[in-house]
Amino acid sequence: MMSLFYASTSAYVRKVMVCATVLGLADELERLESAAHPIARDERIAAFNPLAKVPALRSENGLCLYDSRVICEYLNARGQGNLFPQNGDARWRSLARQALGDGIIDAALLARYEFSARPPEKQWQDWADAQLKKVAAGLTEIEGQVGDFSEFPDDIGLIAIGCALGYLDFRFAELNWRASHPLTAAWFAVFAAHPAMVATRPHL
Repeated sequence: MMSLFYASTSAYVRKVMVCATVLGLADELERLESAAHPIARDERIAAFNPLAKVPALRSENGLCLYDSRVICEYLNARGQGNLFPQNGDARWRSLARQALGDGIIDAALLARYEFSARPPEKQWQDWADAQLKKVAAGLTEIEGQVGDFSEFPDDIGLIAIGCALGYLDFRFAELNWRASHPLTAAWFAVFAAHPAMVATRPHL
């Protein structure tokens, strides 16, 4: 059995778990408790990933893999899946969409950490606002592309974007992103109802 350092609140862990569920590999993952934090290092995770960040996976033969992009591609190969197109523009489009979804998560995390991890006297509102501008730009890009999206988590780019939108719902509900992105909202209503997305919803 593979072992995965896991956090139910992590959008990157969710990416891995959505892939594992779609590929029929979720039951092959032992989920290990973790307490990843930007300040307080969890040395348990460092046994798999020297950066002490989740997700971090160890295969049965001791191969340690990180981050979510690498783990998702490993699971896809292991499960002989089709989440990563192999050739031509389809491959580059999928990988670019994965980068877009991951970039939204990155920016949202930095905005959240500014107030959840820094002491009040060191918090910088302009920094958080700049990160949320990246989120807004990413949402605008998704709105322009969403007409070409599948309604199923059958592509790593769409899985990343779906997990990013789910993270915004979980941590930044006040952004009310659906109000200004109706096409994305309509797509996500269907996409988020897929069993692999339902089973991996973040929770405290």
